[in-house]
Amino acid sequence: MKKIKHLLVSISFVILFLSLNLFCQGNSEESKMQYAETDVIKLPSPNLKGVTSVEEALHKRRSIRDYTNEPVTIADISQLLWAAQGITEESYGLRTAPSAGALYPLEVYVATSNVEDLTPGLYKYKTQNHTIKKIDDGDKRKDIANAALGQDAIENSSAIIIITAVPERTEVKYGRRAERYVQMEVGHAGQNIYLQAVSLGLGTVMIGAFKDDALKKVLDLPKNENPLAIYPLGKI
Repeated sequence: MKKIKHLLVSISFVILFLSLNLFCQGNSEESKMQYAETDVIKLPSPNLKGVTSVEEALHKRRSIRDYTNEPVTIADISQLLWAAQGITEESYGLRTAPSAGALYPLEVYVATSNVEDLTPGLYKYKTQNHTIKKIDDGDKRKDIANAALGQDAIENSSAIIIITAVPERTEVKYGRRAERYVQMEVGHAGQNIYLQAVSLGLGTVMIGAFKDDALKKVLDLPKNENPLAIYPLGKI
């Protein structure tokens, strides 16, 4: 009988400990969620008409690695993110760049350092509501440049757009051929960034030379998400 009582008491303590632990975890997650909500920034609406024609933008498009110290604006960042992966048709969620099967494996991040009305930090673009969500504080240029073999264009930029991909989204339908389709898609998104930069009077260059694991660590990417391209940005 005493053994049974001791066993029941032990079980009670275990249940109490687990309940308290779950309660604390719940409060912790709730706190994180509340903190996260304060770091979501609504971007200015993108302009759908500009003064630069498609033909002019194509003619002027160049890879530019040198930038001035003049800050870019949050409106510039908004326009560039929209050009890369913005929603252009609400009912089906279609975007500015074509995607095989409309499966959209790409994700877009922006690291800011010299942007008006945006504190330096790392943000993730949320296409569905045209917002950015802060992931980390601080100027990330040095970390990204180190991952990209020390390229000066990154360290001298005002902001950096990084495109990543979750290949599984495309593999579900296209299997091994998905790798090819994802690479095509990042090319479409990257050209959009280039042409939009021309119309905004900004310079950019596509950088593909970087250490994958190092850049994944800077962005804190999950295992199934891979970096594909870096686009430093700045005033010309």
